[in-house]
Amino acid sequence: MIHKSEIGCERLFNQVIPAIRNMKDFEYALNKDHEYIIFLETRLSQAESVVKYAKKNGKKVFMHADLIQGLKMDEYGIEYLINNVKVDGIISTRVNVITLAKKHNIIAIQRLFALDSHVLENNVKVCRKIQPDYIEVLPGIIPGIMEEIHEKTGIPLIAGGLIRTKEDIEKSIENGAIAVTTSNKELW
Repeated sequence: MIHKSEIGCERLFNQVIPAIRNMKDFEYALNKDHEYIIFLETRLSQAESVVKYAKKNGKKVFMHADLIQGLKMDEYGIEYLINNVKVDGIISTRVNVITLAKKHNIIAIQRLFALDSHVLENNVKVCRKIQPDYIEVLPGIIPGIMEEIHEKTGIPLIAGGLIRTKEDIEKSIENGAIAVTTSNKELW
């Protein structure tokens, strides 16, 4: 497990992070030259083995905690992900999950959906309060929103969602993202 102090913005900077939805994508990602991978969807019964295999292949693993089927995301669920599954970081839309990840000193990525002005302002307030290590903004192709969120929070941003082309990646980086997540294998 990496300690969150061991990772800096410069380590993720200008990097595409594969977001894995199934085992076929996982196998494909293992053969790519990415240090980090994200499991978007998984079952509790396979979490330990896929993370162990990923680490054996030199990958650091973030898991989207909200999308782990069969795991309750409370204090014990987080402890299980850290101590048994040995994830390097947690992604979640839930404040309590991010708070618990920070309490256990692993990388906490708050996933934020930029749906409308009201939702955006509330999400920014929450992020300023809980101070996740990173904010993943979805959709990640909205330039003004990325800049606004970073300006209001000072937290490094990751762009995700609707990233379909190399140009989308470049624009996201130009607009302040330190990394881009995508499930599009052609962009890995």
